[in-house]
Amino acid sequence: MEQQRVALVTGAGSGIGRAAAVRLSEAYVVVLAGRRTPPLQETAALIEAGGGSSWPRTCDVSDVEAVATLFTEVEARHGRLDLLFNNAGYGPPKARLDEIELRHWKRTLDVNVTGSFLCAQAAFRLMRRQDPPGGRIINNGSVASQTPRPWQGAYTASKHALSGLTKALSLDGRPFGIACGQIDIGNAATGQVGEMARGMMQADGSVRPEPTMDLDAVAEAVWLMARLPLEAHVQSMTVLASGMPFVGRG
Repeated sequence: MEQQRVALVTGAGSGIGRAAAVRLSEAYVVVLAGRRTPPLQETAALIEAGGGSSWPRTCDVSDVEAVATLFTEVEARHGRLDLLFNNAGYGPPKARLDEIELRHWKRTLDVNVTGSFLCAQAAFRLMRRQDPPGGRIINNGSVASQTPRPWQGAYTASKHALSGLTKALSLDGRPFGIACGQIDIGNAATGQVGEMARGMMQADGSVRPEPTMDLDAVAEAVWLMARLPLEAHVQSMTVLASGMPFVGRG
């Protein structure tokens, strides 16, 4: 009997995390991690309605003990982890660099960098010792990991750091069959879609509406990365709304 594959999605209670978890449930048992239980249960209900299987678990990825507990429970229940989608993130209030509050800077780094590191480290340890060993980690980098928007210094710094973490994981994971890649997403139709329709600040200081793309397109891109055999992987992928002012930004 073929062993059931297990995926863990952080930030699975809404947006990109929810869409990706539902898509991944077609081939994986999906552990749904997030800070609040009700949204996770809603995602689980969507997966169940589609015939899939999931397991909601409350976890703040910036909390060392919470992350350790989560991965201990995953190993105890499932015995292994085949895929981590490191998706949880925090977007601080927009502010010019000289006006960024230290508390927002710290929270952004705590969630987007330290949280991603803690989950990736725990996944790496489990993937290394499980039988058979190996697995895949996908980090949600955002197009901010490549090119910033105005007034998003903390978020941009955190996502540039995540790109470095992705490369380090990819390198250190090679001897153990652990592949790590990054997906950079631009203008997905999440909670910011209203703001994008009203107008986003451009590099020249003007404000213009921007196109968005459906979350299903993002989920399909994550699925493309996840479904490859471990002897191949996508190191980096950029998926964005056609026509958004990203190429040539600035």
